[in-house]
Amino acid sequence: MSVLSLDASQGSQRLRELVGLVPSGDRSFYLRISGLENLVFFGRLHGLRRREAIARAEEMLERVGLADVADQRVAFYSHGMQKRLSVARAFLTDPPVLLVDEATHDLDPAGAREVRGLVSEAALRGAAVVWATQRIDEISGFGQRVTVLAGGRVTFSGTVTELVARADSTRYLLRLRNGGLEGEALVPVLERAIGSLGSVQTAADEFVLALGDRTALGEALVRLAEEGVQILSCHPERSALEEAFVAVAGGR
Repeated sequence: MSVLSLDASQGSQRLRELVGLVPSGDRSFYLRISGLENLVFFGRLHGLRRREAIARAEEMLERVGLADVADQRVAFYSHGMQKRLSVARAFLTDPPVLLVDEATHDLDPAGAREVRGLVSEAALRGAAVVWATQRIDEISGFGQRVTVLAGGRVTFSGTVTELVARADSTRYLLRLRNGGLEGEALVPVLERAIGSLGSVQTAADEFVLALGDRTALGEALVRLAEEGVQILSCHPERSALEEAFVAVAGGR
């Protein structure tokens, strides 16, 4: 296998300079020195001059939201902060190839969006990005091609749109209205309308409609409407991407 025309099996210094890595773990930093000192150290390992390494480290700490703790020892960083520091390190030399493993796993939504934004900017500049994640929904509007691995083998490879097309939802969340009836009191009406097409259960202020095999959602909704039930909203119990993942991964 080659990366940028270089033999990946050789592990050359030149190849390492061209690849930025965001590991899934957080044990790759020196805990007794600061975040800034860590980045300067790794920048120097990648061949940056000291002044250049400091400037680049400060820039990246600012971009990942760690500028205010730049001089704090990494031992006092939270797991999420160390994850952002990993992202900053991967961008130190603006590499043309990025390998990113669970970069947003322990980040809040704002932090995760910021990291995805940084990676997207790198991709727009021409970097090739391999992004591994178990947060399936985050690839929507972000990834270009998707490869699903299950049990050590590839079960799908294609675009995000092609993956979504594999979704096979059979459970839906409904908000319904039928005169003065609601909650458990409405279940007998729903069961009579649905009949053998599936089953209905209550879930907080919604209903879970579970369809049988080869039953179209439209057919079930038409029956509810014919029974006088007003359908206020209807959406899959799980996201389309999650449903698609389960479908192509064999339920794992």
